[in-house]
Amino acid sequence: MASKYNSDLETTAAPDEKKVRKTLNPNSIYLPILFGLGVSLWLFIDKVSLPDFLQKLQEANWIWFFVAFLVLLIRDGGYIYRIRAISDGELNWKSSTFIILLWEFASAVTPSAVGGTAVAIFIISREGIKFGKSLAYVMLTALLDNLFFVIFAPIAILTANFYGFQVFPNVELEFLGNFLQQYGLKTIFYISYGLIAFYALFFAYGLFINPRGFKWFLMRLTGLRWLRRFRKSANQTGDEMILAGKSMRGKPLNYWLKASFSTIFIWFARYLMLNALIQAFNQLGSLDHLFVLSRQIVMWIVMLVSPTPGSSGAAEGVFCTFYGEYLGDSFCTAVGIIWRLYYYYPYLIIGALILPYWLKRSAKAKP
Repeated sequence: MASKYNSDLETTAAPDEKKVRKTLNPNSIYLPILFGLGVSLWLFIDKVSLPDFLQKLQEANWIWFFVAFLVLLIRDGGYIYRIRAISDGELNWKSSTFIILLWEFASAVTPSAVGGTAVAIFIISREGIKFGKSLAYVMLTALLDNLFFVIFAPIAILTANFYGFQVFPNVELEFLGNFLQQYGLKTIFYISYGLIAFYALFFAYGLFINPRGFKWFLMRLTGLRWLRRFRKSANQTGDEMILAGKSMRGKPLNYWLKASFSTIFIWFARYLMLNALIQAFNQLGSLDHLFVLSRQIVMWIVMLVSPTPGSSGAAEGVFCTFYGEYLGDSFCTAVGIIWRLYYYYPYLIIGALILPYWLKRSAKAKP
């Protein structure tokens, strides 16, 4: 009876391939590129002096541009290692590389608050992994990333305060409207942080402690009259959690250590890339590097509430709010654009280029 139940879950809970393919489409790159580059161009024309920009490029220490690129490659290597480690070696290096590049592509063309979760499940499944395991790997990855923010954001704030740094900029983000002008950046951060913490703890409970209790809670919640339209989705989410929880049972301590430390490595590598870019234009001391790192953690949490694909536009706009004091109010706009050119736009282009080949290749590997 149990095996029949699990088999039914495998059939009914699989992601909607038509919806996934709408996202996993080379044409998906146009909107975020146009939006992001449009905001970048507007900010550049409005705030950057071209002669000053060219002069600063000539004076920059170009070794740090290479270091930033190297750190980015190391970060991607960490992602590839983590998904392979989470799969217990069931995914080979080639499959893991395709998964990460296309997952980054999916994240770049969907809003940050949504991410590429459903697409990631589809990608891993197409690499020959059964749906239950694919779901578990994606859920675990998302949970680890969120737990990183939950744990390290308070550490970053306390560390900055200890050394006398103000981790929250004392400026208003006028381009984001009256809400931020009234309530301030700190409020936006704490709202976003609270949502991340709730999501992480709630899903940790469902994944590791009581998957069936997780489903029961969702079904009771959506039994309320004004939430009944979400009942079907809640039922599917509950079924998915039961499958994922089953796949995570009995993992050894070494498994969790690899997953946890690779997550920490990935995120610090991601952040250090910006440290290297700022270092190219402004010689930073050790405490300055710590401050830049601390502000990045806060900035990323704020960016997660952006409704645009990959925080496109919002990231370019918010960058100078956090780092204008190190780069100057005008030149920081140019550095913010370079920052996005490093970690965002390449994944749009690479994903669009490899996607047709991967779809043909992975069709043979479907479980």
